[in-house]
Amino acid sequence: MTRSTWQPRPDDAETLRRFFGKDGRLLTIPSKHAKLLVVLNQLAQSFELGKVYPEREVNEILGRFHEDVAALRRYLYEEGFMMREGGFYWRSGGSVDI
Repeated sequence: MTRSTWQPRPDDAETLRRFFGKDGRLLTIPSKHAKLLVVLNQLAQSFELGKVYPEREVNEILGRFHEDVAALRRYLYEEGFMMREGGFYWRSGGSVDI
């Protein structure tokens, strides 16, 4: 699965239940790539399409889910869910509810 071909699947809900606690926080960052993509897609939903975020704000949002904000921010960028330039980030991927 690459970032350009990844699509949500029906069993993603089970993956989310396994990795997110009842409080909405991420229990652990998945090591398997397919499960990581499901988690990153969920995290990407926390960012508005078309909005540009300073790194500080990205860290605040991701900190609501897990203490390792640097790893989450890097994964979101590397997998194409977010883009960055000059210390600013914007959502560039993930599923969208319509």
